[in-house]
Amino acid sequence: MSGEAQAPKTHSGFVALLGAPNSGKSTLVNQLVGTKVSIVTHKVQTTRSIIRGIATHHNAQIVFLDTPGIFKPRRALDRAMVTTAWGGAKDADMVLVLIDAERGIREDAEAILDNLKDVRQPKILVLNKIDRVKPDILLKLTAEANAKADFTRTFMISALTGSGCPDLLDHLAEALPEGPWYYPDDQVSDLPMRQLAAEITREKLYLRLHQELPYSSHVETEKWEERRDGSVRIEQVIYVERDSQKKIVLGHKGETIRAIGEAARKELVDILEQKVHLFLFVKVREWGSDPERYREMGLEFPH
Repeated sequence: MSGEAQAPKTHSGFVALLGAPNSGKSTLVNQLVGTKVSIVTHKVQTTRSIIRGIATHHNAQIVFLDTPGIFKPRRALDRAMVTTAWGGAKDADMVLVLIDAERGIREDAEAILDNLKDVRQPKILVLNKIDRVKPDILLKLTAEANAKADFTRTFMISALTGSGCPDLLDHLAEALPEGPWYYPDDQVSDLPMRQLAAEITREKLYLRLHQELPYSSHVETEKWEERRDGSVRIEQVIYVERDSQKKIVLGHKGETIRAIGEAARKELVDILEQKVHLFLFVKVREWGSDPERYREMGLEFPH
């Protein structure tokens, strides 16, 4: 018999995060992955398509699906986001349901809990922002949520500080099925770099203008040129729906768009580890009913 030790079996799988807008899903994905893969802003519904963050933990590879926040849809873009979120849950191996413990179980969170009966995968309850809530309220929330849906486990965490997150990762690493990894062990997202760059600019846009700008604004990377001197030239277009919004994005004498561009450029330099020349343009484009525009954003066109 050979004296060689057997390599530990690997585990892998997809874990979808469901939650109301601003429950902390993007912050949690970034915390679990250990780096930024999903944009985080004060504005609700900033995650519009399913962004995959990849965490390698012990002998497991956990692929997180950060779905759009689930809310009551009012128009075509809203309906596309909600359809995409539920679709992501049904395609995953496990589902994490994130509830903002500070807000409690309000109408949006209650609607998610009520609809979980259609999701057959194992479901885990995650109470977020526990550092802001008294223990007795946390216990009451846990009991209320578990009475509404069939959860296999409950975790109490702070996505911002990371409290409770190692225990959650340990559990997921053990609970996911045995199987080979889907991605190289140093990969943290399957977003193409052009798309990640667009997401970063969109984050800076919302952080700067979250009161004045509707969330239907969209950023596309149109040109990506690696230059001989080792730098990269990136051209992006910010699409808004009306001329009045274009003026807001540009700002007085172009001050606003310059500030957005500089903030995005600095972050891109950190990520790419090379000099970045970033050029931003603003164009007006109505959403309308063109399915191709939804597909470009990874959303299902609502019928």
